[in-house]
Amino acid sequence: MKVIACYSNKGGVGKTATAVNIAYASAADGKRTLLCDLDPQGASSFYFKVKPSKKLTLGRFFGSDDRFVKAIRESEFEKLDVLPANMTFRDFDVFLSQLKNSQSQLKKTLKSVKGDYEVVVLDCPPNLSALSESVFKASDAIMVPVIPSPLSARTFEQLVGFFEQQKLDTGKLQPFFSMVQMIKGLHTETMSRLLETYPDHFFKSMIPFTSDVEKMGVYLEPVIHTTPTGAAALAYQDLYDEMQKRFKA
Repeated sequence: MKVIACYSNKGGVGKTATAVNIAYASAADGKRTLLCDLDPQGASSFYFKVKPSKKLTLGRFFGSDDRFVKAIRESEFEKLDVLPANMTFRDFDVFLSQLKNSQSQLKKTLKSVKGDYEVVVLDCPPNLSALSESVFKASDAIMVPVIPSPLSARTFEQLVGFFEQQKLDTGKLQPFFSMVQMIKGLHTETMSRLLETYPDHFFKSMIPFTSDVEKMGVYLEPVIHTTPTGAAALAYQDLYDEMQKRFKA
């Protein structure tokens, strides 16, 4: 089972849209896929029209494999299931801080579905916290959307610095450019600088800034499904295909 986190320590960079479309592409590729929504706002659950399980409190999330599995919901798409978020998830960090080996708790929980899914996609809240450290431990790869702007670039550099400081595997970090507007000189300049600083790290596939992604909130479907020939859909599909090649290498 491959665990892929969609994570950024900055909000508003396209993290959830990436999680939704990568999960859909994985299922469409024939892989039994679980999208695990860890963000209490529940945006990825919303995009798949899946309501949260109010019974999945944090104690049961980490302490009851049976409750965790029962909270998983089928989506409208074949081979794609969703573990929806609920508002109790806002207390993840407080709860985890009270547990021993908190960094290993999520990895332990996900083992309960190892025989059911080939791919688990984690949609993570945008912060550096006890939960994110548990995500780093559980994940095989961490997809990091980076808007090519100075502030977004800075947060990515902070993330790399955190991994180095904590002696975590920086090879798990898989950055790609998101919400790209090539007509902006600042975007092209920032991309050039990051590609020079982190050669061979960034994906070639880039997600453009388009209204199709915003309309996911209207259609409540992945953009790959709604407008499969649109620029954003093609970019997400390219990202998924490149991701598959990279992870198999």
